[in-house]
Amino acid sequence: MTKLTQLQTDKSALERTRIVTSELPTLQQGEALMKIDGLAVTTNNITYAAFGDTPHLRYWHFFPTQEKGWGHMPAWGFAEVVESTVEGLEKGERFYGYWPIASHLVVKPVRIGERGFYDGSEHRLELTSAYNQYQRTRTDAAYRADDEYYQMLLRPLFITSFMLADFLEDNGFFGARQIVVSSASSKTAYGTAFCLENLDQVKLFGLTSPGNQAFVDSLGCYGQSVGYDELEALDSSIPTLYVDFSGDDQLRSRVHHHFGNSLVYDCYAGSAQSHEHLDESEKNLPGPEPQFYFAPYQIKKRNADWGAAEVTRRFNEAQLAFIRRVGDKQQPWMRVNEHNGLEAAQALVEELCAGRIDPREGHVVLIG
Repeated sequence: MTKLTQLQTDKSALERTRIVTSELPTLQQGEALMKIDGLAVTTNNITYAAFGDTPHLRYWHFFPTQEKGWGHMPAWGFAEVVESTVEGLEKGERFYGYWPIASHLVVKPVRIGERGFYDGSEHRLELTSAYNQYQRTRTDAAYRADDEYYQMLLRPLFITSFMLADFLEDNGFFGARQIVVSSASSKTAYGTAFCLENLDQVKLFGLTSPGNQAFVDSLGCYGQSVGYDELEALDSSIPTLYVDFSGDDQLRSRVHHHFGNSLVYDCYAGSAQSHEHLDESEKNLPGPEPQFYFAPYQIKKRNADWGAAEVTRRFNEAQLAFIRRVGDKQQPWMRVNEHNGLEAAQALVEELCAGRIDPREGHVVLIG
């Protein structure tokens, strides 16, 4: 008999995981059983875990383990319906969405429509709805079967990139004439740069480690790469916007002290290098107080401004262009690596937590 297999994470030491096997639960009326077959596991997932108990994020709460101290690290990917008690959800249908790193998930589909459904499980009702939505592949205009790995790897990151670029442009870049992006080799960072690369009014500087400068330059979406040790060589008299994907406190302090009053906005967009939260010490820095960026807020604004259909159309168009660029066979921005099974996922999570991942690579776990 098929078992439920889960990769659970020690919340106090994210590199420590365990594989737990149990019987599949009996479905209740109104529920469906999804078999998860492929997930992207990236630094983004480590960030979810690191901020899992932050009040407005609550990533640990989507897939509770019922055991104190252990959580399900969420990831994006594809699953199929293997059993359903719900009208409008048929066995064999394939969905893209937000899953635990596990073999199966029981969902309670609500708001079922042509596009897909939302998981109406009671514990998810107060959580961010964007993470509760599951998209049918057959009605997804941006879905291409050959692009599944890229969609798993890039779509959850690129929605952040796309909406972040829109947020900055929507606010006139807060008056900046140059944008400094940390962790410029991270996929979310260069996705944002991709969305901004054709703008003339601002110049993009990609902050990165010296070993990644050649890669950042090869992307072609930054005006210039800058090593972390070269930060103070940037012109501090020009109005500057800092987009922080690193979460590095010391780097943030250097940015604020170097640019001073020329720093018009500090956008805390991610945490590729650090899993620490912003704390009270950030309020004592020169210049503006760092502001945490949360993509669903901008999505909600643009749904009101443009309508959900137009937001989806614009995003799909940009996402397909980004996938074509990232997967360009002549000069790919990313190599995709397959990992088979949850044991392989354990090793991958450990490598990600330690920062031992080449930015040129994307990692997909096939559950089997």
